[in-house]
Amino acid sequence: MTSIDSTLDSTLDSTAIRRDALGILMPGFAGPTLPDWFADLLRDGLGGVCLFGQNIESPAQVAALTAAIYAANPHAIIATDEEGGDVSRLHQHDGSPFPGNAVLGRIDDLDVTRTVGHEVGAQLANAGVRLALAPVADINCNPHNPVIGVRSFGADAASVAAHTAAWTEGVQAAGVAACAKHFPGHGDTSADSHVAEPVVTADAATFAARELEPFRAAIAAGTKTIITSHIRVPALDPDAVATFSSAILGDLLRGELGFDGVVVTDALDMVGASGQCGIPAAAVAAVAAGSDLLCLGQETSASEIDAIVDALAVAIEAADLPRDRLADAAARCDGLARWTTEQRHRTDTSPAVAATEPVVSLDTIAASFAVSDRAAALLGSGPREVRWVRIDPEPNVAIGETPFGPFFDGGAVASLVVPVADRGVADTWAEAHVAGPGVVTVVVGREFHRDPGAAAAATAITAVGDTIVVDMGFAESDGVDLATFGASRLVGEALLELVGASA
Repeated sequence: MTSIDSTLDSTLDSTAIRRDALGILMPGFAGPTLPDWFADLLRDGLGGVCLFGQNIESPAQVAALTAAIYAANPHAIIATDEEGGDVSRLHQHDGSPFPGNAVLGRIDDLDVTRTVGHEVGAQLANAGVRLALAPVADINCNPHNPVIGVRSFGADAASVAAHTAAWTEGVQAAGVAACAKHFPGHGDTSADSHVAEPVVTADAATFAARELEPFRAAIAAGTKTIITSHIRVPALDPDAVATFSSAILGDLLRGELGFDGVVVTDALDMVGASGQCGIPAAAVAAVAAGSDLLCLGQETSASEIDAIVDALAVAIEAADLPRDRLADAAARCDGLARWTTEQRHRTDTSPAVAATEPVVSLDTIAASFAVSDRAAALLGSGPREVRWVRIDPEPNVAIGETPFGPFFDGGAVASLVVPVADRGVADTWAEAHVAGPGVVTVVVGREFHRDPGAAAAATAITAVGDTIVVDMGFAESDGVDLATFGASRLVGEALLELVGASA
């Protein structure tokens, strides 16, 4: 072979490597319109786009944005975190019209769960999004988990598995790929992988019987994708977090569980993934371990994407990453892209529920609430003035900034707001704002058992009059009178109706 031929082969291989590397990346960008530089990358073969709350303003705007993305790359995989509850990118600014997983688990009607999955899929499809980064298949087995909570269908493995399968079937029937998360199970952690590296200490037998059951069900239901978690599970791999573990992604997920779809990483800008090594190195490690589609995070620059592509190419040249592993990842992403493209032309995405009706009735949602005898007595004591207190929950990166429960635009108006930075305001202003003859005060917060300052504020308010303390999470505190198991707009509407019917 002549030197010219060798140079040509090297150039062709470099071009193929760049094409495959771009094809497995799913970055985000800032703003509601497609930047020119991002469109150029899409035309060059960038495989995916992840939309976040900052990219979404209205249904018409999202549809225009996704149309621009498809114009640049007709086979782009457009994804978003739409879980149909507290985590809702389509409804980040106005609050989700869906109940959320924990409420669905308590209703425990698989047909209802399947319908919600389909309605979420229909909304996504109509907006041009064809990969839902949902359902959450994690089991809420640790009450101190700061990131899963009501995103889970519950604490029972068999129930979570059944609802995970039903939601998966529903969303994919609408022509939107499901993505069961966060493999191999983020439920038994007490840290958030957005800001730390959580560790699950359960033994292998417990993990297999508990955390893996919903993922088995999702695979049996045909989920197109599964998302990894940046957690360490020493019983499965003592040396690497799941996203970087060939034992977890290869031996367990591909081998033992038989998953043949696309493995998606959780965002690589999270501390649990790249906090120690940086995103380019994390990308190489993830692909080497068995990941296919790399979610990069909310805002990735052109230079950062170039750095990731270069890191993958250098790793192949140094034999740290097999060339056929990158090619396999690119082929799997291409297969998913072709499926989503076909669905855009074939699937009827009309909603099964009339636009004027909630996907689940308010009465059904209210019936899933846990109501103490004391709260029931106050609600049933005859017409009374109701005053609302909002105890702002601690920030949650997964949820982001969104209306909290009944406090959406046009909903409840708080007589007193207790901010995270000043829980003591409850001691100073409670009596002036919420006490009074014939008044019942409804104090709304989330997961008081994880927030001593919020719990103390609720106690201070309770001391000055008739009060119902509402926890919009999984309630583990003795001071809670009513638990809703979710804080979406729809759940907030059900709470408003329940309280209003007795006011």
